[in-house]
Amino acid sequence: MLEAQPPADNSNSNLVRNIVLGVFGVYVLFSLYFSYQLNDRINLLEAKQTASEEKLGKKIAATQSEIQASSQDLSEKVGLTQKQIAARTAQLQRQQKASESRFTEEQQKQQQALGAVTGDVAGVKTEVAGTKTDIASTRTDLDATRAKLERTIGDLGQQSGLIATTREDLEVLKHKGDRNYFEFTLTKQKNPTPVSTVSLLLKKTDKKKGKFTLNVFADDRSIEKKDRNMNEPLQFYTGRDKMLYELVVFNIDKDKVTGYISTPKTAPAAVAR
Repeated sequence: MLEAQPPADNSNSNLVRNIVLGVFGVYVLFSLYFSYQLNDRINLLEAKQTASEEKLGKKIAATQSEIQASSQDLSEKVGLTQKQIAARTAQLQRQQKASESRFTEEQQKQQQALGAVTGDVAGVKTEVAGTKTDIASTRTDLDATRAKLERTIGDLGQQSGLIATTREDLEVLKHKGDRNYFEFTLTKQKNPTPVSTVSLLLKKTDKKKGKFTLNVFADDRSIEKKDRNMNEPLQFYTGRDKMLYELVVFNIDKDKVTGYISTPKTAPAAVAR
């Protein structure tokens, strides 16, 4: 007879922790790269704003020079009246104010664009902080799930492996990789249902009491598991080497049960039927 060996909890815990840290590292690298790209955009916008300010400043200075030159030219060459000169000066001043207004409007647009980019950077920082929180929460949930898994003695008196009492627990056991796990859902019917290298036939369920009866067909023989309890590890030997299989039902409904079969890693692969 072969007995189930205790799982290597430490190595698998390290594996889970390394996977979590690896995912977090990749996400942080991506966030840093995105922040670097946003900083480049901010620098480009600031350079454009500075160039616009210099250009408009030169234009204003040129306009003022034009006002002065025009006033002198009108007085000396054309001989316009003082009223005409004042009107021309007022017109040029209006043009100057219009240029200043356009400059102010463009400056406001640049500042709004800069504020939007700054908001994007703040959003990335917030997202990174949220990711840290999510990873910490996931790790806490995983530790809590692992703590719920228990060992017990099977119905054949053999030490059982870790027992999953929910589908979430079963996923944790699958990732540990100590044994093979085959999930099943059985309903009352005439023909057995193939699961792994055996077949199962549900005979009776009692949802209120949490009990069920089923038959295991293995090695051309039928093994009855009568009035068994939910979450009870049911054990049987099968195969040429008499390997120890375990069957656990973690949910019972009317005429239906859900659970899994656990087999050693060296057990034969299931045959297509």
